[in-house]
Amino acid sequence: MSQYFDMGGETLWNPSNEASGLFRRQVAVFEAELELPSGIGPMENDECEIDPAAFEVFVDALLALHRETDHAVVLALREGFTVTVLVLAERAGIGADRARLGSAAAGLREKAHELGRRMPR
Repeated sequence: MSQYFDMGGETLWNPSNEASGLFRRQVAVFEAELELPSGIGPMENDECEIDPAAFEVFVDALLALHRETDHAVVLALREGFTVTVLVLAERAGIGADRARLGSAAAGLREKAHELGRRMPR
């Protein structure tokens, strides 16, 4: 079984239930951390709609949060989620240029590119 993360009628990601559940639980953690809604709606009938405007604000805030620390453990804990969000953002047409990523997150774009090749649509 799998679930769908859609935006405007386009499927951005079609992960397994396990990957989807883990990701959605992490969404809740980072929404609380940032005190912002992610724009990632509830999963209903194996489908989740992403609000583009709210998601873009969330992506910007997530990248700013990533740039704010150089704590190795904190960065490691945030990285996997951030890279996954970057793949979704790129598929949604929300560019993650160098200005957004900043020097502290230089490797994120490359990791997102690699992960994006493996993530099912």
